[in-house]
Amino acid sequence: MTFTTRPELSGTFGMTASTHWIATAVGMSVLERGGNAFDAAVAMGFALHVAEPHLNGPLGDMPALIWPHADAEPTMICGQAPAPAGATIAHYRAEGLDLIPGSGLLATVIPGAFDAWMLMLRDHGTWRLAEVLAPAIHYAAQGVPLLPRISAEIAALADFFRAEWPTSAATWLPHDAVPAPGALFRNPGLAATWQRLCAEVAGVRGREAQIDTARDAFAQGFIAGAIDDYLRDACVMDASGQRHKGVLTGQDMAGWRASYDPVLSTNHANWQIFKGGFWSQGPVQLQVLDILAGDPLADLDPLGPAFVHLTTEALKLAFADREAYYGDGPGIPAETLLSPAYAAGRRAEIGDAASTELRPGAIPGAEPLARAARQRQHWLAGRDSHRGPGVGEPTMGHLKKPGDTVHLDVVDRWGNMVSATPSGGWLQSSPVIPGLGMPLKSRAQMFWLDEGLPTSLKPGQRPRTTLSPSFARAPDGTRLAYGTPGGDQQDQWQVAFLLRVIHHGMNLQQAIDAPLFHTDHLQASFDPRGFAPAHLLAEPAFPAATLQALRDRGHRLQVAAPWSAGRLTAVSHRPDGMMKAAATPRLMQAYAAGR
Repeated sequence: MTFTTRPELSGTFGMTASTHWIATAVGMSVLERGGNAFDAAVAMGFALHVAEPHLNGPLGDMPALIWPHADAEPTMICGQAPAPAGATIAHYRAEGLDLIPGSGLLATVIPGAFDAWMLMLRDHGTWRLAEVLAPAIHYAAQGVPLLPRISAEIAALADFFRAEWPTSAATWLPHDAVPAPGALFRNPGLAATWQRLCAEVAGVRGREAQIDTARDAFAQGFIAGAIDDYLRDACVMDASGQRHKGVLTGQDMAGWRASYDPVLSTNHANWQIFKGGFWSQGPVQLQVLDILAGDPLADLDPLGPAFVHLTTEALKLAFADREAYYGDGPGIPAETLLSPAYAAGRRAEIGDAASTELRPGAIPGAEPLARAARQRQHWLAGRDSHRGPGVGEPTMGHLKKPGDTVHLDVVDRWGNMVSATPSGGWLQSSPVIPGLGMPLKSRAQMFWLDEGLPTSLKPGQRPRTTLSPSFARAPDGTRLAYGTPGGDQQDQWQVAFLLRVIHHGMNLQQAIDAPLFHTDHLQASFDPRGFAPAHLLAEPAFPAATLQALRDRGHRLQVAAPWSAGRLTAVSHRPDGMMKAAATPRLMQAYAAGR
């Protein structure tokens, strides 16, 4: 018998998996009481705002892939909102900036998570707003056991909160003290916000009408009003080491709603994989699978150096293309990037030694974008990092690297499925909005302050997000939802997981438990936007011979602490009704549940 840290769950009623056991239990309780996968996902999402506030919040971002059971393919609910009207390159340059700070008010774009959840609930759910918000209200009002990592994050910023972000001090430092690990932590401001929202819609007839009323209250009513009032006068310290006012207004919020977005897909070993568009990093996974399409991956040891090297080098190429060509702006050579001929050409660039260069692919007509990406890398290498408080992204302290958020997967007895990666609006990102109990997000840091790029800062344009939920369909029709937190590492850990499922016959838990690896040989998405040539992080569960062989190939190897890379979760649904689920043991908080 092959040992796994947990069983791969199986059953026929429903499955939930998330990065926190409370959210997983909340989702399962919804399924047990007759809700569907969409009801469960929404309830889980709001519970995660309370259970993991250092990694996500209601004013953050939320792309979700949804797959209604009767649909031939999934679709994307886009909760990645764009830059506000005042977010121009000229304005940020006039503030003395050459890079957007990773924290504070200039880092924010229009909040997107709440409306995306509401769109899912209205169009695909069956429960009322008050029902899906009830668990989050309970935990915000009565308390949630505080994760040690949250206590450590608050402790690190406590003095800064007191001096510079007093509204955050009022929320995260109850009684002016750092809450202890394991203590019941309450956010009465957040509980009151949701209670008021439920009260405002209670008299509206009809479930859908209530949800639309809540969306209006958020975007045009008291929530938007509180944000607009605060930002009119607030001028706060951010990661640049300076104080800046924000540019977001209530009018920006009033003019935006979440939407449906088409997905992209590729075929790999007779599996079909579905990802978000080029406004996300999702196509990286598709490109890697295409680059590796002709390799005999099943013949390679999944813990061996050849498998790790080949996958890593393919990831480097795809991430170089991401940096040069991805974004929400014009001029993206999408058809070329996902063409078999282009993938074959990129495969030919992989050698036996680790690459040390940022190598965007050569695409006729797009040469200026590739040249600009290489120039940014050299510019950043000689630039002083931001020195102010906060970080671009929540810290994965166990890796001492940036990159984390939350993730959830759900499947119900009817075969409906959700894969969602909520993020942003974390406690380190910006001050708590007075009276709301929630901070704004900081996704604007993914823009560049240079003209003419797909990722140039521009009003109405979405920042290129790292958030990357996934779906796949096996040759027998089994549908698989999977994902992980991890910023730039999300699609890296997902690729390793998926290749081991497809080519090495691992079940979901085996593929999650198998040692993971990733590279920082990429232009980081978050402030201060670093690049680490030939870097490769690997967990120590790899055989010693594998680690040494990778060093011999020129990889600048960082051996991580045991069980420290990635927070993958997954659920699946077979055509005969069999469901399965798994969750990572890493960080000892993710869980799957089902029957």
